[in-house]
Amino acid sequence: MPELPEVEQVSRTIAKRAVGCRVVGVTVHRRDVVTGPEDPIGGWSRAPADRRDAPKPRVDKRFLLEGSVIEQVARRGKQLAIFGDRASTGIHLGMTGQFLFRAPGERLRRRDHVHVTWRVETPDGRPAGRLVFRDPRRFGSVSAHQSREELVRTRWDALGPDALTVSADELRERLRPKLRSNATVRNVKAALLDQATLAGVGNIYADESLFRAGILPARRVDRLSGDEIRRLAASIRTVLQEAVDSGGSTLRDYVDAEGVSGSFQLRHRVYGRSGCLCITCGETLVGDLVAQRTTVWCPRCQR
Repeated sequence: MPELPEVEQVSRTIAKRAVGCRVVGVTVHRRDVVTGPEDPIGGWSRAPADRRDAPKPRVDKRFLLEGSVIEQVARRGKQLAIFGDRASTGIHLGMTGQFLFRAPGERLRRRDHVHVTWRVETPDGRPAGRLVFRDPRRFGSVSAHQSREELVRTRWDALGPDALTVSADELRERLRPKLRSNATVRNVKAALLDQATLAGVGNIYADESLFRAGILPARRVDRLSGDEIRRLAASIRTVLQEAVDSGGSTLRDYVDAEGVSGSFQLRHRVYGRSGCLCITCGETLVGDLVAQRTTVWCPRCQR
């Protein structure tokens, strides 16, 4: 959380405010949330303990878009990218990250866990405001890249197909177990949470998609029929599109770039409803750990 629908809404609201603007200043408040081209893989916050306290080189702010005109704000799975005419920057919101727009003159407070700010101007040189990355728990990150191609190669190429448009054939290929004698065959919930299998689905939308497809979260992927995979791919696309149209799900602190909450949480059929009655059949919903995540399903609708 945030998952694909929430990141899509952030992408759209940032694009509305920022595309065409020039970044005239970048302030890095916390160096360890930023990954530059010369930094350890995964950034300093995930480096070995003996390296975290080492002096950290400055990040070339040109790769954080300083001096660039923002040409596009894009998304792949749960990851955001801002593509400029001179460099590109990636944004991963993690669990509690927010990417916000603040109008000119609106004050920012360091105690609000603000880690990076970008000051932007309109094409005619007037102040347009600030873009702000904040993240109380610091599971998110900002990555600096010399080009669009470098960002895609290092951040996006390892991801599976985007879940909003995944086809049944793509999903079938991604779910296919590796043909190794010692391979452990995963359950379908674990497979959906793996971003290398499918980009964008997290705990909320995995539960909701599996419910609509009528598939138990603990089913082994090698036992899914072709019809079940087709139903699952269609359910994933439908659930995600409905969530996008609702501005995402706000369970705790998610808001889009303009500070607006989502409303899809009001339409959750199983997620977070363990012990409640199924809205389809009236059976009591069951909750347990599947793939090390709290999971809810209907024992009657999902056989």
